[in-house]
Amino acid sequence: MDEELRALTERLRQESGGSAAFGHLTATGDPDELAEVLTAPGQPLWARELAAFRLGLAGDRRAFESLVLFLNHREPRRCASAAYALARLGDPRTARAAAALATNELRVAYALHPVRLLTELRAPESVPALITTLERRLRPHDPYQRVALACVEGLGALGDARARPVLNEALAHPALAQAAVRALARIPKQR
Repeated sequence: MDEELRALTERLRQESGGSAAFGHLTATGDPDELAEVLTAPGQPLWARELAAFRLGLAGDRRAFESLVLFLNHREPRRCASAAYALARLGDPRTARAAAALATNELRVAYALHPVRLLTELRAPESVPALITTLERRLRPHDPYQRVALACVEGLGALGDARARPVLNEALAHPALAQAAVRALARIPKQR
């Protein structure tokens, strides 16, 4: 069993109280049944998350909207699970959705996992979204240093020269300086 699926299953088993419905959802191999959980009224959050995650791992695009909602959830473990499933879903809308979430200043407290997902996706939207998000985090006394650090690390991993100016700005921030040095070292020298 996939380690992420195992961890999610254990967490949701506790949330569900180990109910028969939980056992059924973990055992079913019917994607239509899982997709129905996403749209049926009155389904508990744990059931929707489990169904979306399993469909995402299976590459079933019916999970996309639910996974994006979980990617922007206030509970970090739900965000992490959604990011993992979205990275494996293979839906071309994923990078655009992650970029929109990462750059939404009203939801910046929940931007960590969209930023990490953008890095993993390596999509055309990734570098511009990470640059925008990092530029906003370089303001004095910004409380979202984990998001800033994820942007710096992501830009280093992506190795795109467009990130040089913002990474150079990040050098002036003590909490980001070491990561910025490492990120800049990963960007190929311009000729």
